[in-house]
Amino acid sequence: MTQVTQLAAEERANKGTARVLRRQGRVPGVIYGDKQSPLSIDLEANVLARQLERSGFFTHLFDLEIGGKKYRVLPRDVQFDPVSDRAIHVDFLRVSASTRVRVDVPVSFINGDKSPGIKRGGTLNVVHHEIQVLCAPDKIPEKFEVSLEGLQINDAVHLSILKIPEGVTLTTHEKDFTIATIAVPSAIRSEAKEAAEAAAAAAAAPVEAAAPAEGTAAAPAAAGAKGAAPAAAAGKAAPAADAKKPEGKK
Repeated sequence: MTQVTQLAAEERANKGTARVLRRQGRVPGVIYGDKQSPLSIDLEANVLARQLERSGFFTHLFDLEIGGKKYRVLPRDVQFDPVSDRAIHVDFLRVSASTRVRVDVPVSFINGDKSPGIKRGGTLNVVHHEIQVLCAPDKIPEKFEVSLEGLQINDAVHLSILKIPEGVTLTTHEKDFTIATIAVPSAIRSEAKEAAEAAAAAAAAPVEAAAPAEGTAAAPAAAGAKGAAPAAAAGKAAPAADAKKPEGKK
């Protein structure tokens, strides 16, 4: 059963007093949906801030008590001041037993200390921090827990590992997408890269030595030919030791 939290709020009669309300320590908001007219409200800023600090704010149901009447609502959006980061407006969806809502349920990872991959220095790389579901408001899961026990480096956690409660439907059309992986540590990745580069360099070295530089291929041959020519000429010019001297010549 989804947790329901009680909150006090007040109806905001004048919609143009948002700045005044914020100066008074209150946050303006609106309740809409369930085929009823929107209702402008405001809440105490400190109370809302405490709820925002809790995990899974957007998956929790709230009963807003306004003028003695309770409105069961689900938070849908919060606007924050870009400078102070304080909430400046909040939207609530009015829900009933027949309502079905799309909600992004957070994923919680447990047993990281039992993962051999993480113990070796692997990093948990989260691909999906939330999983969207469609269900009735009172069926909203608070979170999806994923155990990392036994996972090695390069292992992955897929959608099929999740335990989906009855009455809850996944909205994705992908069959079994990856939720998270145990990534290779940067140190190991760097060592592997260096080893691969060294192996590639070693494999390329003999090829480079065997291939002569451009323009030098014919040099040895030319040198050999040049050296052979004088030798041949010398052999032609030098008479044999036992050759007879031609007649008429001294």
